[in-house]
Order: sequence, then C-alpha cells, then structure tokens
Amino acid sequence: MKVAIIGAPVDLGADRRGVDMGPSAIRYADLEAALRDNGHVVQDFGNVAMPVPESEEIHPNHMKYLRPIVDMAEGLAVLAADRVKEGWFPLVLGGDHSVSLGSVAGSTMSRSAGLIWIDAHGDFNTADSSPSGNIHGMVLAALAGRGDPSLVDVAYRGAKVECRNVVLIGVRSLDSGERALLKECGIKVFTMHDVDRLGLPRVISEATEIAGQGVDGIHLSLDLDVVDPMQAPGVGTPVFGGLTFRETHLAMELLAETQQLISMDLVEVNPILDAHNETARLAVAFTLSALGKRIL
Repeated sequence: MKVAIIGAPVDLGADRRGVDMGPSAIRYADLEAALRDNGHVVQDFGNVAMPVPESEEIHPNHMKYLRPIVDMAEGLAVLAADRVKEGWFPLVLGGDHSVSLGSVAGSTMSRSAGLIWIDAHGDFNTADSSPSGNIHGMVLAALAGRGDPSLVDVAYRGAKVECRNVVLIGVRSLDSGERALLKECGIKVFTMHDVDRLGLPRVISEATEIAGQGVDGIHLSLDLDVVDPMQAPGVGTPVFGGLTFRETHLAMELLAETQQLISMDLVEVNPILDAHNETARLAVAFTLSALGKRIL
C-alpha cells in the first residue's frame, strides 16, 4: 500500500489544549519506519497550515474558531484529494476531531465512501444543540449533511457521507441533542453496551456491511479516546469504560481483513496528558493493524 502521511496540528475544535502536538507525538513514535517495516511505501507530506489559538478570535461562541477551522479543513481536503488522485492511501494525523471535516471531504471528492467512526463520543451536535460550541463535537453531523452550511459545505457542497453508510462504535457519552439527531438520521450506533453484549467480531462485521453498502470504500476515523483512559491516558476528552488495548487491536485487524479501507485519520492524542508517549505508541500500533499487520 502507498501510505501518505498528512499532519493536521489543530486544537481549535476543543477547549482543552495540547492535541495540536498529536501529529508530532505519533510521528515520534516511529510511525513512518513501522509502516515501512510492514511493507508499505510511505511518504510524509508534512502538515496542513494551522494558526495557533492565541492569534485567532473565538467568535462565534456557538461555533468557536469557525473560520480558521474551515480554512484548515479546506486545505486538508485538497491535500488528501490530491493524494487520492495519485493512488495514495491518506493517513491523517490529528489534532482534534475537527480534522475529519477535511480528511473525509478529501477522501470523498472523487469517490464515494462509508464512514466508521470509532469514538467514545457521538460528535453529532450542531451549533443549535451543542452545549459547548466546540466544533470537534459537530464534525460527524456536518459530514452527514446536518448543521451549519459553513461546516457541511467544506471542499464541496453537501453531505460527504450518507447517513445509511455511517456507523459509530464504542460510544459511551452522548448529549441529549445528539441522541435525537442520531435517531432522526437513522445512523447505526454500537455503544459500549452493544460491544460488551454482542462482541467485537459481530459489531465490526455488521459495521462494515452497513458502511460499505453501495460505496467505493470505507473511511476509518479512530479517536484514541475510545480506548479506556487507564490504557490511553493522553487523549483530549477521556471517558472511562472504553475499549481495551487488545479489543481495539482486534477491531483494527478485523477491519483490515475486509480490504475496504480507503483512508483513515487518527485524532485526539494529547501528549501533555500522556505518560512516556504511550498513547501515541498505541496510535501507531493500531494503525499498523488497520493496514494489515499480523503476528504471523
């Protein structure tokens, strides 16, 4: 596989600082070398341009840092779309989850895709429902065509994925507005209760069937906060009761077996909160499994 690494060092989408250093932390955990050791052709295309929060106005309060986030996502979408045209697999390193506005838009500019969103949170608020105004919690809704047009229309007008092809896995924290919107859109959500009760193999099998129906491939968005913070402490918004290290590996391995992944992003690694870069190392290990690494 030809893997294009693209960094998106942004933390404007959340209140807590530090995830802008996530791309550097993941790179420092030997991502590029590890991918090469597993037989991939790899090129690091650097970072999308991103201003620091201190140089920007928070305005508007219901969609904080809207303009710089949209500008970032537009630039990232172009970078990702160009790599797709050249036959690369875009691997985007965040940053908070607002980077997916650009990574998914870029991946779907010339093809259709389903979306598997592995996350402790739903990220399905709109500006009207969000209790915080943080855009990283509005991203999935925008990608599905819900919310403010400035977010929905990044890179090109309209939804980037159809609701019928979106699946959330590992969810254990939802706002009331998100619950209503997710039900309205008919999006399939596998909560941690579902994972515990059904088991990951069945969850991943059903998820790939839903996300991959009638599209060219699947974009995987992996938020490291889906992992229990006892094992992944360096994340932007930790929530206890998440997937274990081994469960997350299994999910990645099962997704790799489908051979349907066409792009991926890794988000919410926060080195400030981490211990010895362990969460970034987990991100690298999960990426290797998603891209086909096996023990034998």
